[in-house]
Amino acid sequence: MRRLRAPGGCPWDRKQTFDSIRPHTLEEAYEVLEAIGDRNWPGLREELGDLLLQVVFYAEMAEEEGHFNIEDVLRVLADKLVRRHPHVFAEPGAEGLSPEAALGRWNAVKAAERAAAGGAEAGAAPASLMAGIPRDLPALAEAVKRGQRAAAVGFDWPRAQGVVAKLHEEMAELQAEMSGGDRHRLEEELGDLLFTAANLARHLGLEPESALKHANRKFQRRFQAMEAMEARAGGRPLRELSPEAWEELWERAKRANPPGGEVA
Repeated sequence: MRRLRAPGGCPWDRKQTFDSIRPHTLEEAYEVLEAIGDRNWPGLREELGDLLLQVVFYAEMAEEEGHFNIEDVLRVLADKLVRRHPHVFAEPGAEGLSPEAALGRWNAVKAAERAAAGGAEAGAAPASLMAGIPRDLPALAEAVKRGQRAAAVGFDWPRAQGVVAKLHEEMAELQAEMSGGDRHRLEEELGDLLFTAANLARHLGLEPESALKHANRKFQRRFQAMEAMEARAGGRPLRELSPEAWEELWERAKRANPPGGEVA
């Protein structure tokens, strides 16, 4: 990467900046997730390399500007791993710790670090629990993160059933707004419904992004099955189908593509 960025290197690589590379980083991360979802191990090997390239690219640009280098990045990461795993590096004999307890220790150290960073300036107010969550996270992932932060201090539904009740409440509020035509209110109520759904996923131990991806793929398969069925039946234009014909096709597609056994 240093050679690519140097005089006489690649014109495209030399032109890049932190801002121009950002969209590629997000794209590469999603390609890693897709390879994992497909259990495409050769593809995952390649996509992890592409994602690592983003790290190397940023580090090289940072070194050029005198901020830090790739060795600094790795050293900070190694120090963090040691610091947040006291049960491994500082407390021999903690092998019997449960995964949940280990995660609790990680989060406790992380919270202490966040509090220390917030009070670094003299007289600074304690950092909010909501601070430090990346603004560019996908909205579903951000909702889960914010729910986790609130739950860490006890602001949470005690059981998943309480979230289900809240989901019904938010649905009723959305339906009440649907007759009013106020777009801003509709957006707000829909957002509340989606936020609650994300927190239901958290309570169930599921990732809402993966669940929605799974639903997207299932819908795609079933819709394509309907297209194929209609083409075999005579090829009527889809937009000419009646609601009843669509419903019949959909039920047939569901039977041909049952849920379960698919990797999101």
